[in-house]
This record gives sequence, structure tokens and C-alpha cells, in this order.
Amino acid sequence: MNFLKKINLIIVILSFLFTTTAFSQKKYTLKGTVQDSYESLIGTTIYIPEINNGLMTDEKGFFSIELSPGIYTLQVSYLGYENQNIKVNLDSDQSLNITLKSNSAELKELIIIQNSKKTDIRKPEMSVNKLSVEEIKKMPVVLGETDLLKTILQLPGVTNAGEGAAGFNVRGGSAGQNLVLLDDAAIYSSSHLFGFFSIFNADAVKDLKLYKGGIPARFGGRASSVLEVFQKSGNTTEFHGTGGIGVISSRLMLEGPIQKGKSSFLIAGRGSYAHLFLKLTDNDNSAYFYDINTKLSFDINDKNKINFSGYFGRDIFSFTDIMKNSFGNLAATLNWRHLFTDNLTANLSLNTSQYTYDLDLDLIGFSWKSGIKSYQLKYDFTHDIDQSLQLKYGLGVIAYNFDPGTIKPTRTDSSINYKKIDDKHATEANIYIEAEQKIGQHFSMNYGIRFSNFNATGKGVEQIYENNQPVLYDKTLGVYKMADPINIQTYSKGKSIKQFNNLEPRLGIAYIINDDQSVKASYNRMAQYIHLMSNTSAPTPLDIWTPSGRYLEPELVDQIALGYFQNLSNSKYSLETEVFYKKGKNSIDYIDGAELIGNDAIERVILTGESQAYGLEFLLRKNTGQLTGWIAYTLSRSEQRTPGRTIEEPGINNGEWYRTAYDKLHDLTATAIYDFNPKWTFSASFTLQSGRPITYPEGQYEYLGLRAPKFGERHANTMPAFHHLDVSATYTPNPNSKKRWKSEWIFGIYNLYSRYNAASISFRENEDIRGKNEAEKLSIFGLVPSVTYNFKF
Repeated sequence: MNFLKKINLIIVILSFLFTTTAFSQKKYTLKGTVQDSYESLIGTTIYIPEINNGLMTDEKGFFSIELSPGIYTLQVSYLGYENQNIKVNLDSDQSLNITLKSNSAELKELIIIQNSKKTDIRKPEMSVNKLSVEEIKKMPVVLGETDLLKTILQLPGVTNAGEGAAGFNVRGGSAGQNLVLLDDAAIYSSSHLFGFFSIFNADAVKDLKLYKGGIPARFGGRASSVLEVFQKSGNTTEFHGTGGIGVISSRLMLEGPIQKGKSSFLIAGRGSYAHLFLKLTDNDNSAYFYDINTKLSFDINDKNKINFSGYFGRDIFSFTDIMKNSFGNLAATLNWRHLFTDNLTANLSLNTSQYTYDLDLDLIGFSWKSGIKSYQLKYDFTHDIDQSLQLKYGLGVIAYNFDPGTIKPTRTDSSINYKKIDDKHATEANIYIEAEQKIGQHFSMNYGIRFSNFNATGKGVEQIYENNQPVLYDKTLGVYKMADPINIQTYSKGKSIKQFNNLEPRLGIAYIINDDQSVKASYNRMAQYIHLMSNTSAPTPLDIWTPSGRYLEPELVDQIALGYFQNLSNSKYSLETEVFYKKGKNSIDYIDGAELIGNDAIERVILTGESQAYGLEFLLRKNTGQLTGWIAYTLSRSEQRTPGRTIEEPGINNGEWYRTAYDKLHDLTATAIYDFNPKWTFSASFTLQSGRPITYPEGQYEYLGLRAPKFGERHANTMPAFHHLDVSATYTPNPNSKKRWKSEWIFGIYNLYSRYNAASISFRENEDIRGKNEAEKLSIFGLVPSVTYNFKF
């Protein structure tokens, strides 16, 4: 039996298991796509008043529904486009291609829930935020560059470690617990310039979607959240360009047809050039980045569409003759979308992703290189059983190659010896099924289950320790230390070292009180098999990914959430409130003084414990009018506990709960956009957060003339509160111009009142008073003005 026959058999079995269709009346399928002049529109709302229900287009702009014969009205709406009402006389299966026209006036509206003028009360989806690029581009950001990751920090439940910090934290999780997808390809590092910019070029991005909880069964592999980012498809009818010139970076995007109406291309490039100004001052230091996005789209026929998308980005640092440093991502995806029947769509996706890090320390005379590569094949199906039940199911496999690091001498007089830490290999396979179902007038559900298998394999060497304990506790000194191996075990290529299997159930349910109110609840279990090794509050380029294996168990996190959702004053305002609780086990912790870089047996500095995070999220949005925006507030706690393995061991922090490095009790953000007139738009965003936890020294020891600090309990102290206000103004000289060339100026000020927030606090001995310690605060930004010229043609 070939592969396609097996898939067809699975489809038939699943259909029998889940089909609840009544056969007493003939029904017809109404399907189609929604797009603008060339781009499919994700999440378009299609409301059908005759059945008091509706649906939304999927990630490909496609929709499908089964209805009884009759005349129906399709009310089609999408943020930034003119609404359409379409009458359909459904007396047979029908297919529609709906094209919406852009409405520049509606582009001034700001609505967090993507392309919808009110919160979706009926959909069981919760703990999800969606943003379109149009609203993201109106947000004021640092250094004049539109930044997707900075924008999601304005949403409830999302924070980071502060200014210039890479990554983001969701509901008390670490940055390494977020699955970041660019057109299905995993991204292992999401920042440029150590967190000043994200890797996502807004000109090449269509939409993004962040799952904080209630995560559907089709996603897996991370314990905290999923961020989906979708690239644009090129224009199939006309050639166009978009770009911008800023203070420290510029960008250009070109798109157009390959075969008119059938295929298209998109290519976008971006780069910074602040380092060029340093050279004019005879400064040999250098720091810059560049990236390239591309997408090719081919409409083979009505049933088949092929897309290829790619990304390549690089950061490069150079500090005189001391060091050279480069790191970056490469990702590529080949996707084939096939329509088997009117009700069954398949997506076959092959992608690869890699992250590499190179460091040359010329002063010392050695280089360091590390990285991770993955290759994924996945096959997903969307099956519309009837108008009340939709199934999604599929399977996939990922092959990993982890390069923990290679050290090479770069000078003949170097005292550093060549050292190659053995690569690690693993495969991760999964199969899932999920259903979205409407039950009567008051209930809708999304439920499913995911089975995942992780297999850590050779080729390589595993160290063996006495009593299988790579970390020892020294009772005399009262400290944990690395154990010495007593033997080694060699594994041939592909030989299994350790396997893990997990069932991951998912459930979301909505109770619809009326057309404007609902209560929703969700539960999900997530298994994470690969881990970002970082003992800092934010990930750095030096951090490394490592797989679960003999000494490192996968992280398992259970999350429950409950929320109340309401649209007010005819959807002029929307209110969303949620409470959540997350419980994790096998959470990674580090012994004091843990060394991660160059460690060929990283298990010798790791202990595992449990974690918990809980909180309240509040979001109030104003959706219409000249003034739009939102206020978001999060009250939460993120904690970890690592008890001793025996009664003689204290564990970390004496086995008591302590705050994680990314715990922030209070997080308040406010965002406002004011459309003054067609030429001027003003925006502002304010952020106020509790300081993140830190461990201060309580005193110091002196021995043989040397002083060493004595630190208190882990994360018992708190850094100063973090807050800043950003503003921007967008000026469009000729908003009603019919010319092909259009432009705008964006003037921005980051940190308007020049608050010097603490990026870190260090301690040193007072130069005048021997034995007295003093704190020193490091701040990155004060007030930062910027100006950007944007254009399109």
C-alpha cells in the first residue's frame, strides 16, 4: 500500500469517527478564497445572518462551509478594506473568489484582534493575540525601525528582560520556551543587535499570531507559547516596490508577477549602516546586521498551489583587534497546498532552519563556533465535515543536529588547543488530531490530542558517572560541583541513546452568553524536548541549544486558563480578562558558578526542579473613531523550586520557591493612535513594569588579600521599576495622490522623558573607602529621536 493510499484510508477512518452529519436533507458546499488585488487575506470574517453564524478564512485565505439549499448573504469584512455583501443562491456546490478593495480611511482603525471589528465571542480560541502589519507600522519603536517583537510586548502576558534584551517571555516562561515560526520554519534566534531589532522585516510580513495558551494540537515542541509569522506573497498582476530610509538602517522590498495572474515573486532586503559613520571618525569598531526575505508563489491550477519562502540574516560585530563576532539564521520552506475535495485540503511542507554562531578572539588567539540545524517534513489536513464540525489532523518529523562548539587556535603562538565537542543528534516525530465544533447556540469547542516521540541518537560519546549523577554535592564546602566521569559509552550513527513519548491533550471551550458576551476556558499540555541553555535573564548569541537525553528530561508544562470576553457599545469597545495557571516539571536550573560555554558535558552544571506561573490579564480596547488603542495590564508571578535530591542536599535556594529571572509582578502598557487628519497620524505607547529579580551580594570574604562577594538567596532582590514613554508622528504629504510614487515621513522619540532604566546592576569596591561595596547601574538608552522616510511605487 503506497503512502497516498494509506493517507486516504486514514481520512476515511477519521471521517467515520467524527462525522455527525444528518443525511435527511441534501447539503451543498460553499467554498472560496478572499484576497485583495493579489494577496490572500488571513482571518477575513464571513458572517452569514441567515444562520446567525460565520467563519474566518484560514492561513491561505481559504474558506469552506456546508449549507442547506437556499439564498444566503455573505457579509465579508477585513481591517483596512471595504466591506462586501454577496448574495448567493445555493442550489449546487459553488466556489467563489472574493476580492476586497483597500480603504485608506479604514486603515486608520486600530484593532488588536486581526481584521475583526470586535472580539470573536463565539470562537473557542482564547489567550491568542493577532496583529496585522498595518497596525504594527503605526507603533512607535526605538531607532525608527518598525519592530514586530517590540509590538507584541504591548500585549498582556508578554514581557522581556528590558532594553536591548533579546527574545520575549510569555506568561512567566523563558525565551527558549517560545516556538517562533516563519512560514512553518522554526527560528532559533529572533533578534538582531542583541535585541535592539527583531529579525522580521515588516515590509515582507503579512500577519502574525501569538498563542499564549489554549494552544491547538497541531503545535508542539515548546512549553510556553507559539508565535506564527506569515510572509507576504508577491503581486501577481503588477510590479511594485516598498522601502524606507532611516537613521541607522534602510530597507527595500520588490514584488511582481513571474507569469501574470499565475505566479509571483517577492524579495526584501534590510541592512544597518551605523558602523560606516564610525569609520569616518577613525573608529575601528563595527556593529551591523543585514537580512534577506524571499517568496515565490505558483498557482498550478485550481487545486494546487506551491510556495517557496526563505530567510537569511546575519549580525557582525568587530572590536578593533580584540574580537570578531558573527551570528544569524537561515530558514527555507517549500509548501504544496492541494485541494482533494471541496471539503478536504492538504498542506505538505518541507523546511529547514539553522542558527550559527562564530566568535574570533584575536587577542587570545582562538575561535569558537556552535549552532543548531533542523530539517522538518510535515503533512497537514483540514477537513470540513459539516458547518458545525471541522477537523485538522496530520503528522510530521524533525531531524536535529546540535553543534555544541568547536574551539580552534588562530595564532601559532596561541596556548589554546583544538577542541571539538561531539555533535548531538535527535529526531522528533508527532501525529495529532484536533476538532473545532459548534454545539447548539451556546457552546463551541476546540479539542484534540497530540502524540510526540523524541529519540536522542548517536553518533557520539556519552560520559558515565557514578550512581548516574553528573552533579555532586560537597557536604564539606556546602556547594554543588561537577562530577568526574568514570567511563564513556560510544554510540554509532543513528543508535538510540534515550527515547521519550508523551501524549499532549488540548481543550478549549466557549459558552456564548449572548452576541456580545462569552466565557471561555482552556487546558493544554506541552512537551519541550530541546532546551536553550542560558543562565542569564535574556538569551544571548552565545547560548546553545541541547537535546533531552540520558541526563536531561523533557520539560512538561500544563496550563489552564479561564476568561470573560465582552463587546461594548456596539463593539466600539472590547474587554478581555483572563486568569491562568501553569505548572511545569523537569525545569532546568543551574548550580552556582555554572559554565555553559565550551562545556563538553553540560549535564554536570544542571539540576532540574519544578516551576509555576499564575496571573491575571486585562485588556480594554477602543476599536473605532479618530482615537483608537488599548490598555493592557498583567498581574503575575513566575517561580521555580529545585529541592535537594536527598535529605542531605539543600537544592537551590534551600529547596524553597524563588522568583525566576523573568518574573514581573506588574506590567502595564497603554497604546494610542490618533488620526488628526489625512496627512497626520500621531501615536504613543507607555510601559510600566516591576523590576526583574536579581541577586545582590550581602557581604564579602577576604582570604590572602583577595576579596570575594557573598551572595544572598537567589533572586531575593528586585531591580528598579522599568518605564518609558514613546511617541511618533506620521506625515503623508499627498494622501490622495494618484501618482505611482507615494511617500511618508515618520518622526519618533523613544523614551520621551529620558528615563535611564537599569539594564544591569554590578557591584564594586569603593575607590576611597576600603571594604565598602557600591552599586553601579548600566543604562542603554536615554532619549532617542529618529526620522524615517518611507516610500512605495
